[in-house]
Amino acid sequence: MSTSETSRFVRLRVEMVLEITDPAALSGTALESIAAEYGEPGGESAEERTRAESAVREDGAEALASLIDPFDLVGEVPGVELAQASWSSETVDYDPDDPDAWDLDDEDGDPDEDDDAGSGGDVPHNG
Repeated sequence: MSTSETSRFVRLRVEMVLEITDPAALSGTALESIAAEYGEPGGESAEERTRAESAVREDGAEALASLIDPFDLVGEVPGVELAQASWSSETVDYDPDDPDAWDLDDEDGDPDEDDDAGSGGDVPHNG
């Protein structure tokens, strides 16, 4: 039997390049999300909260990764249940005027190396 006949699991890969147009709004929203997740400052996970807040203040990519939730992308799709997800965010050099800037054939690394659930950084991800 072929893979399509024997497996109900599908790996969906999505790659996007986003422009951060308002870093203050992005980090502010990420900080609000962290506050909602951890509750009042000084609790049991105060150290983890402090690290997460520091990361989203210093790095727009971390702030963005903390707000993106793959579960939200497929949560309303009928007949689909998310079995596992991995995501990360990084700052990249990108020139929107360069016709060769988007080269999907030039992928880095092994496509199966990111099989762990979770995220690519220390920032907690909603979900």
